[in-house]
Amino acid sequence: MYIESQLVTCDGHVTKGFSEFMEENKYQDKKSLRFLKGKQTDWDELAKDCVAFANAQGGIIFIGIENDGSEPEKDQKITDATLPEVIQKNIVQRTVNVAVAITKEISENGGEYIRIQVFRNAQTIASTTDGRYYIRISDECKPIPPDEMARLAADKNAFVWEEQTTKRIDKNLYDPQKKLEFINDIRSSARVSSFIKDMSDEELLEHYFFQKENYLTNLGILWIGRRADRASLLYPPAIQVIRFDEGEEKVWKLLLDDYFSNPKDLLKKILNEVPDWQESFEISEGMFRKNIPFFPVEVVRELVVNALVHRTYTTRGDIFINIFHDKLEIHSPGRLPFGVTPANILSQSIRRNEHLSKVFYDLGLMEKEGSGYDLVYAKLLSNGKPIPIVTETNERVTVIIKKQFISKEIVRLMDKASSEFQLKQKEIISLGIIAQHQSLSALEISKLLNQYEEQGLRNWIGKLVEYNLVIRSGSGRGTQYALNPEFNRKINFIGKTSLKNIEDHRLEELLYKDIKSYPLSSFGEIHKRIGEEINVHKVKRVLKELVGEGRIFSKGERRWAKYSIEQKLLDNL
Repeated sequence: MYIESQLVTCDGHVTKGFSEFMEENKYQDKKSLRFLKGKQTDWDELAKDCVAFANAQGGIIFIGIENDGSEPEKDQKITDATLPEVIQKNIVQRTVNVAVAITKEISENGGEYIRIQVFRNAQTIASTTDGRYYIRISDECKPIPPDEMARLAADKNAFVWEEQTTKRIDKNLYDPQKKLEFINDIRSSARVSSFIKDMSDEELLEHYFFQKENYLTNLGILWIGRRADRASLLYPPAIQVIRFDEGEEKVWKLLLDDYFSNPKDLLKKILNEVPDWQESFEISEGMFRKNIPFFPVEVVRELVVNALVHRTYTTRGDIFINIFHDKLEIHSPGRLPFGVTPANILSQSIRRNEHLSKVFYDLGLMEKEGSGYDLVYAKLLSNGKPIPIVTETNERVTVIIKKQFISKEIVRLMDKASSEFQLKQKEIISLGIIAQHQSLSALEISKLLNQYEEQGLRNWIGKLVEYNLVIRSGSGRGTQYALNPEFNRKINFIGKTSLKNIEDHRLEELLYKDIKSYPLSSFGEIHKRIGEEINVHKVKRVLKELVGEGRIFSKGERRWAKYSIEQKLLDNL
């Protein structure tokens, strides 16, 4: 069942669509009709949710749909005609800088529900009347720490920057060649609807916020403006590409700071004028041949696009692309968008420059929202390379790509798996991570992918187990994922020796022998001796089974527990 959802975007346009199963995400939330309890209603909780949506991208709150439901009960009726007005009044009384529209709706099955449209607050920060600040991240409403308020305010300013016309540049004072190229690119793009393509040139420029009230906006100046006007922007983008030798001395430099280029031109020059992206090395073994680029051009493209699209254009600083003998570093001025961290960058996507992102996407210059880093991870892991390293300081974000690959066996394994199975991008990422470690617990994979919900992790593992590429053992937090030995043997995969995949009966024997040699040992001492790479939950489970069978005896609780083969040794403690 589908329910129509209508969202007013940050550019003021109303978009309609259908959300399958009404999943809660960063744009929508659900509450049971039981949430409304008259005088006992938790209005503060609803106010908090509205503030969170207003500080993020805006969103919709559905009251009358259960968390696991896709529509209201068919016989559900809202008899109180004043309910939308009551809800509106209580939200207004408890929030600051929050705008909402509340209506009673009827679903396809006849059930009724309340729909609260929360509009994005583009210029100011919303709060509750008692001075609390929240923001919607993924499907959660999280408090904003005091030290992050300045960061959120900077993101608000970045959004406003795109539409500003403070330069007062007449809309007819554009670069004719750049305007013509943009119009032609839009009309030939497969990502743009025929409705938009049929617009006049004037309407297209207004649709993409290049002009407003007879003036070019900052975004318009950036993309189709004249060189002198682009240079007059507060901080127009400039890129420096520098190659260093092994002694980290500069040996080559490409400087793009003359303001002739718009963002598309900058990207094109980076991809076409830096010879390093064409360099590769060949992996060969028997009939197997594969060229591995030192720095895959698809990865470079996505990272440069990210640096151009998500940088703060109200912050001074060039984009630096530093090429070393063993790595590539891309430095972007400013910090990550609020809500995105180096740890969750694979699972969180927040557009800082909404309209610039839209232009890049519609022109086919970037992946869809939330998939750019997926592509980076997938491309690197399929080539047997380590995942990117992302670091953040108060001034800039740095992404590091290693030049080397892990091993030719992993490259061969990933190539064989991808050719035999139609793996999705998430499955390629999960398989690549498991292949580089040979075995990982569900908890370890969750940390790497920032997926702490069981369902979320299952989506990333996908059909790897069903395809017999990966075997799963254990349950819950102790679930272990490892490469399938049968598939490894089929391709003669030789991995590094590890006890991570040790079978239960061998682990039992290992534990028994260790405790026999070292009686009265604690769990930490035992785990350290037999091998800390063995999953801690697995060791605890097998040890508990041995105690239950009476083969090993224990005394004490948790970290104070001691283990021995003979009970009499413990009795003397």
